[in-house]
Formats: sequence, C-alpha cells, structure tokens
Amino acid sequence: MSNKSQLILLSHILLLCFTGTLKSQNTKKLNIIVFGAHPDDCDNKFGGTAALFAKMGHNVKFVSITNGDAGHFEKGGGALAKIRRAEANEAAKRLNIEYTVLDNHDGELLPTLDIRHQVIREIRNWNADIVLTHRPVDYHPDHRYTGVLVQDAAYLVIVPNVVSDTPPLEKNPVFLYLQDPFQKPYAFQPEITIDISSTLDQKMYGLDAHDSQFYEWLPWTEGKLSDVPEDKSERLVYLKNKWGAKSNITPEIRKSLTKWYGNEKGNAVQYVESFEICEYGKQPTDEEILKLFPMLTSKQ
Repeated sequence: MSNKSQLILLSHILLLCFTGTLKSQNTKKLNIIVFGAHPDDCDNKFGGTAALFAKMGHNVKFVSITNGDAGHFEKGGGALAKIRRAEANEAAKRLNIEYTVLDNHDGELLPTLDIRHQVIREIRNWNADIVLTHRPVDYHPDHRYTGVLVQDAAYLVIVPNVVSDTPPLEKNPVFLYLQDPFQKPYAFQPEITIDISSTLDQKMYGLDAHDSQFYEWLPWTEGKLSDVPEDKSERLVYLKNKWGAKSNITPEIRKSLTKWYGNEKGNAVQYVESFEICEYGKQPTDEEILKLFPMLTSKQ
C-alpha cells in the first residue's frame, strides 16, 4: 500500500472514530427521576415531558413518596393503596416509563431521616441526571415535605458515608421544581419550559389511568362529582378541558418559551410544563440545559 493510500485509510478511520464519538455523545441516555407526594402527582406535572423523553429513548422514573391510602371519600387503607399502586403501574405503561410507589402513609408524611434515606437510594439507584419534585411551598403538607425531603438529598447523594449501603453518585444531578400556583414567600420561577403539545393526549391517557383520583376523589373534593362523564369515551375530553391547563401560561412562562423556542413558536405554544431550577444541586448553564432537555433543539 502506498503512503498516499495509507494516509487516505487513516483519515477515514479517524473520521469514523470522530463521528462515532459524536454519535455516542448525542445519543447518551439521560436518567430522569420525579418525586411526587402521591401516585398521580408526577403524572399531572411532568407527564407530557416524560412522554417526550421516553420517545427519545431516555429513562424516566416516577416515585410516589406515599402510597395514597387516604385519598378517597369512600375507600381507604390497604385496599386503596393497592388500587393506587395498580393505577400507577398502568400509567407507567401508557407513558412508557417506570413507576415506584413507596409504602409511606398518605396524609402523615414527615421529613424523617428514614424517608430521606429512601429518597437518596432512589436517586442513586437511578443514576439520575435530573431530579424533579414539588416546591416546599404548597397547600398540602405531603407536597411540602416531599419537597423538603428531596432538597435534603440534593447534596447528600454524592456523600459516600451517608446511606453507605448504596454507592454514591459521582456527580450531583440538576434538581428542579415542578410548577405550582403559590405566591408566598415567592412565586414559581419558570426557568425551563417545555412544549408538550405533541404528547398532551398521551399525558391525558396517563392521567386517565388514575381513575380513583381524576374521576372520583378530586371532583368530589370540589363538589363537582356530577360533572364527570359516565361514558368512558368522553372522559379524555373532560380531562383535557380540565387538566390541559392553557391558562397556566403566565407572561413569565411565555417569556421562558420564547427564550427556548424563539418568538414565533414560543408565542404559539398552548400546552406546556414548566420547571424551576433548585439552588441546591448542580447549577446548569443554558448550554447544559439544552443537553439535559434535548427536545428543546429537536423537532417533535
């Protein structure tokens, strides 16, 4: 083989190696874990984005800190916990994700050391790149304390001598808060906002799996149980009208949308999920956010 042929062959090999490296970087699977206080909390706040991640080949896990055994007006205890775990498992199938329901009592959650350790193990075992949860500002104490528990884990997940039965993470994940409407001591800050228009119907289908909540318990708490359609074919329309939440797009969220999608698309989007960066954990740059949320730079 001539020197020229050798050089050409070498250049092809280098090009293939470089391309392969780029491909492996671009196709790295992300690990996303979301903590809700109850089965259905993650679905309602992150279901559309979870479906987008799953479609792109990434790994998403929902974790309910409690088993939901108090969230009904007729059922309760172990029987209700069994129902809600089954609903969560069905929702997981519909969203193509994983779902874990921890065995802590609904309505009795406290930020104890034992439950903090449960959270740390979940984050470590999932090798999380992104962790999401409630803000510790909420009407429901279970929501507030779930936020506290995850915040308390935000640094400790990398500390080897804490929960030493589970290997620590080598890097701190990015911790994010799920959107809420509460104003004190400060309002939710929409720093990352995702267009979920293409997965809205799938999100509603996931919520539909939580029959005991969206068709029974939540309408009952509002005194609107009679508004729920009897016909199952009409229930997805009911869910979309009630939980699609176009009205959640505040001026601040619209500004976030135009930042990430540009003015034309950002001003046209109707269905979104929005997140605030927790000041604990890794603080991502805009460039890192684009890598963590690749749907921001991909056609949906």
